[in-house]
Amino acid sequence: MLFNLRNTVHIINSKTLARSKNALLCLIKSRYYCSTHETDIVVIGSGPGGYVAAIKAAQMGMKTVSIEKNETLGGTCLNVGCIPSKSLLNNSHYYHMAHSGDLANRGIVCNEVKLDLEKLMGQKNNAVKQLTGGIAQLFKKNKVTHIQGHGTIASNNEVVVLKSDGRNEIVKTKYILIATGSEVTPFPGIEIDEETIVSSTGALSLKQIPEKLCVIGAGVIGLELGSVWSRLGADVTAVEFMETIGGVGIDGEVSKAFQKILSKQGINFKLGTKVTSAKKSGSQIIVSVEDVKSGSQDTIDCDVLLVCIGRKPYTENLGLESVGIVRDDRGRIPVNGSFQTIIPNIYAIGDCIHGPMLAHKAEDEGIICVEGINGAPVHIDYNCVPSVVYTHPEVAWVGKSEESLKQEGVEYKVGKFPFLANSRAKTNNETDGFVKVLADKQTDRILGTHIIGPAAGELINEAVLAMEYGAAAEDVARVCHAHPTCAEALREANVAAYIGKPINF
Repeated sequence: MLFNLRNTVHIINSKTLARSKNALLCLIKSRYYCSTHETDIVVIGSGPGGYVAAIKAAQMGMKTVSIEKNETLGGTCLNVGCIPSKSLLNNSHYYHMAHSGDLANRGIVCNEVKLDLEKLMGQKNNAVKQLTGGIAQLFKKNKVTHIQGHGTIASNNEVVVLKSDGRNEIVKTKYILIATGSEVTPFPGIEIDEETIVSSTGALSLKQIPEKLCVIGAGVIGLELGSVWSRLGADVTAVEFMETIGGVGIDGEVSKAFQKILSKQGINFKLGTKVTSAKKSGSQIIVSVEDVKSGSQDTIDCDVLLVCIGRKPYTENLGLESVGIVRDDRGRIPVNGSFQTIIPNIYAIGDCIHGPMLAHKAEDEGIICVEGINGAPVHIDYNCVPSVVYTHPEVAWVGKSEESLKQEGVEYKVGKFPFLANSRAKTNNETDGFVKVLADKQTDRILGTHIIGPAAGELINEAVLAMEYGAAAEDVARVCHAHPTCAEALREANVAAYIGKPINF
């Protein structure tokens, strides 16, 4: 063993060995050659936060290494999250329009409408491939070094990468940025096989349309994926512990309207209900449920069970303990306002720290964090981070809900405008929903905007911009909007908040 070790040492820089005990350890454990890199910053994780941070760092002149444990770049969002789900949501809606008679009602007659599930999935996979490949090209363009493997923090200035072939690479660095994202939260007692009992990952790649689909959780992920398979022909039942749908932050009035619309589309809801167990019985899955208030019990049979009760930070096996970083009770990495951990040169962003688990939140944090490392001011207003549910109609919001303003004792006024009275929505025959603006009763400053209706995910960005600049409802009300557009509904809601009533309703 000693003879082999001595022979191996000859191919390693002697100064590197002197500086790193971990180099010797990896040699002893793996007996494989350990290559070494020296860089300015190592970013662990290449999801939306990680890859954007790596590119920004490189653009600011930092020698940058990105470490990704998976074979493809992009993290959960691009591979098994935001991107593939939006592909299925978009194309399943087209199918639903043709199959349900919606197109026929518009004068477009389609005979013998059929679904080619394989092609539907193929288009999704192609979109994922193009976008993940696009990140690789951006890395190349910006001279970001990509190392595929599992990154572990060995010391304040050193990351060891375990590669799939058993080799180890050591990266010595001035800064470390943890951007490892999140993973599916398991349901105690229910084992996911990604075939008939699936997480969101498996639900994106089902080989056939379920006759009956049971969804545990009526949050964003459950509603989006439930909508996909409902449109394609599945009988969908969503079981939710809470009394409302849409997850954390959604306005109560919007949530109620949302549930009514989705119910009309064919999705069944069992709210205020908890799942106690799920067992396979032949080709069926028997889901046992219990009413939260009454305690009454029932069962739901299905052929596919989708478990989506949330996500948890991916912060295990990163070597955090080796540098004294202690996770909080939810597994998150504590950071200060500059995204620094208790170790000044180690930072963390995205799903693995506090705040909403959203791709765009992680992207902003990645850019701001790297700018801060390079001496720029660090600021992000989490109250101005939008949320979107990409069902049909879409639901989007930013800022405070009515419920949160009441809890905080803030005096506010409400301005609403229905899409039923919007000319573009009427023209497009997409009149479900409304825009709701909450403004401070004294100052007229916009406190929150909530939209359920066509293109809500696009419209919300005007509201985000307005809030970032501290706009009043009057400011948006007095801005000229193109006609006819759905964005006029947003303007009308601000008019209503400002003077008490809209023009066109």
